[in-house]
Amino acid sequence: MRINDLRNAFISYFENEGHEHVHSSPLVPQNDPTLMFANSGMVQFKNVFTGLENRDYKRAVTAQKCIRAGGKHNDLENVGYTLRHHTFFEMLGNFSFGDYFKDDAINYAWKFITSDLAINKEKLCVTIYHDDEQAYVAWKKVAGLSDDRIIRISTKDNFWSMGETGPCGPCSEIFYDHGEKFTGKLPSEADETGDRFVEIWNLVFMQFEQLNSNERIDLPKPSIDTGMGIERIAAVMQGTNDNYQVDSIKEIINNSIDLTKSDDNKLISSHRVIADHLRSSCFLIADGVLPSNEGRGYVLRRIMRRAMRHVHLLQYKDTLMHKLVPTLMLNMKDAYPELLRAEVLIKETLKYEEEKFKNLLEKGITQLDSISQNLGPNDIFPGESAFKLYDTYGFPIDLTQDILKSKNISIDIESFNEKLEAQKELARKNWSGAGGAATDKIWFELNNELSNRTGQPIERIREDTDRDFYMSPSEAIEYGIIDNVFNKRPINSV
Repeated sequence: MRINDLRNAFISYFENEGHEHVHSSPLVPQNDPTLMFANSGMVQFKNVFTGLENRDYKRAVTAQKCIRAGGKHNDLENVGYTLRHHTFFEMLGNFSFGDYFKDDAINYAWKFITSDLAINKEKLCVTIYHDDEQAYVAWKKVAGLSDDRIIRISTKDNFWSMGETGPCGPCSEIFYDHGEKFTGKLPSEADETGDRFVEIWNLVFMQFEQLNSNERIDLPKPSIDTGMGIERIAAVMQGTNDNYQVDSIKEIINNSIDLTKSDDNKLISSHRVIADHLRSSCFLIADGVLPSNEGRGYVLRRIMRRAMRHVHLLQYKDTLMHKLVPTLMLNMKDAYPELLRAEVLIKETLKYEEEKFKNLLEKGITQLDSISQNLGPNDIFPGESAFKLYDTYGFPIDLTQDILKSKNISIDIESFNEKLEAQKELARKNWSGAGGAATDKIWFELNNELSNRTGQPIERIREDTDRDFYMSPSEAIEYGIIDNVFNKRPINSV
């Protein structure tokens, strides 16, 4: 079953059970300034769960696009090197807002998996919070599981909370056994890590409200929040335990291999990074996020440049990312029409950023290789040198770390941070007392803003804004002060 078919099957199943199909919210949360990106299906319903918002339905089903690339949920560094880490993924979920509870949630999940998807019952086991007797009884009744396949977990892994206060409750997770040919033991056992037992669905039973660290009360209307990563369940349905082998991701990888003429299995991690980061980049641009040196735009640029770094590792000389967009569109445009609306912007942004990055990469790598040529595995790269690459050549510290990681060389990050902070302090001092305080503050902020937006070191920005400074169009583009020059004839009046 292909991902598109699986998504449709999930939504149709819960629609038939009286759930309202609510389309995915944008990746930029509209109701939670504390979140950088939507990272789960419940984000768009947060205010419903807390009682701040009412909807005209009590049951919902969604396929939510998610990004985990910063903050608490940050999978960026693992992407490409494991079978199931992504920056972009889809979360299938069904929700009850004070309507049904544990018994029905467990029944819906078990019926969908074992009847509609026809997954072998013998391949499944579940976890529950250690004192959740209601969930235990429900699993015995609905699924007839033996006690050894209902695993009690006493840690926070099976207890979900929205924060230090607010709605919370126990979880029940459904695991699929990929078989003895893979390593790993059952959840809760000493060697539970591995690729054999994979969580495919998490059922959250929101039945309490945490008032403070010591006080918890029952919610008047307990609710349900579930999440099933579509890539994980698609892997099960397609006979693999590798998310990167499911159809929509594998086709991007195959396209990358064909275009780069690089089918060396030793480089498969690079193709995985490119495929995953392409998905993130396209969806973020479609939702209005553009590359920059701050906030969400910075995370996007970091994702894009990490992918482009792996294009470089494949020794592909041309720009690649924008050429892969049609393959992604083919699989995802129907479910997410915002991709189609933004297709031109996506392609042009990817191409422009990759062209700019290639110039940066060539200059930075030359300097990096020169500095690190006498270093070997387990050596420490000087923080001062890393700062020079950042300050003089605009080479991001995370990119330096990524390149050196492949050589098993670490960076004296403490020294780097000291140099960075000293630079900031010097900038502050240079702008104190140089005229009227109000004017100084404006110019200080303006220079910092120009540095953030152009990527130019603050020292250069201060020097260039302290005099008359003229640039040609091509110099302005390279500097980062403009994105493009349009050569259009004026419209003649009639």
